[in-house]
Amino acid sequence: MPTLGIPGIAPELESELQDGMQKVENLLLSHIQGNYPLVEETSRHLVAAGGKRLRPLLTLLASHYGDKNRFGIIESAVVCELTHVATLYHDDVMDEATLRRSVESANSRWGNTVAILTGDYLFAKVSALLADIGPEAVRLQASTFERLVIGQIMETQGPQNGEDPLAHYLQVVADKTGSLIAASARFGAMVSGAPVEVKETLTIFGEKIGIAFQLADDIIDIASESLQSGKTPGTDLREGVPTLVTLNVRNSQRSQDRELQKLLTAPIKDEKVVAQVLKELRSHPALDESREQLQQIARDARAALGPLPVGDVTGALFSLCDAIVDRSA
Repeated sequence: MPTLGIPGIAPELESELQDGMQKVENLLLSHIQGNYPLVEETSRHLVAAGGKRLRPLLTLLASHYGDKNRFGIIESAVVCELTHVATLYHDDVMDEATLRRSVESANSRWGNTVAILTGDYLFAKVSALLADIGPEAVRLQASTFERLVIGQIMETQGPQNGEDPLAHYLQVVADKTGSLIAASARFGAMVSGAPVEVKETLTIFGEKIGIAFQLADDIIDIASESLQSGKTPGTDLREGVPTLVTLNVRNSQRSQDRELQKLLTAPIKDEKVVAQVLKELRSHPALDESREQLQQIARDARAALGPLPVGDVTGALFSLCDAIVDRSA
């Protein structure tokens, strides 16, 4: 698979994207520099740890539907990645996570206060970039950030007044993950001056592929025996966080699932129990059910690409969708 993680991508497009991603990486690292050594150290912690860089990659791909050389495209890509990284600092505090991107989480290393303030610092750096891009970019970021916050509040509060837990979870995923990935695609189309209908199409696709991305991670957290997601397998079980797989188990009508369903209603602290639950989940019908639900979201994402012109960039978006789903196979 190519470095970008897009199978079958046209070589010329791949080369252009790799050049663009290097510019993104350079700006990412230079933009978070500051005058206070600890802030720079903590900010670089997760940025330097890498990550999939899906959001800036989508921004660059979307920019090819307009003038890909316009000012603000690289800056927009950095806005999306820095926003994502900033939310990770805050998420890890709320989840009490110890590992992120296969390295020690900032809250474990420096404490919750420093981790929260580092996230705030990165949001400040995002605002500085947005001011240079323009008012429309600021509005897009504001509406996206609103959804990120609402999604986090919804997750914290849980389903209300008899709301279906699975439907609630999928809305949380749309807000917490889908919204920023949708914005990443929209930024590229918007800043490059792509036609309005292309901008709207890419926004819809971005949200759907963002949901698929998170659902694939849900499956990987159960099915993988490695650090494929950058977290220890079973992390969501330890934290008591509902995911697609565990919600499908909780919806099961099988009498033999009663004990498992009881275990999945709270955090599991005993490592032996975590190992046993993982073993049961890996052979449970809910895992295949979750994979089929992921495939349906991916089909919806592919269908959303229908109005786009046929070409290397659209082909790369189809392949990117396939790569995201294949991660969970």
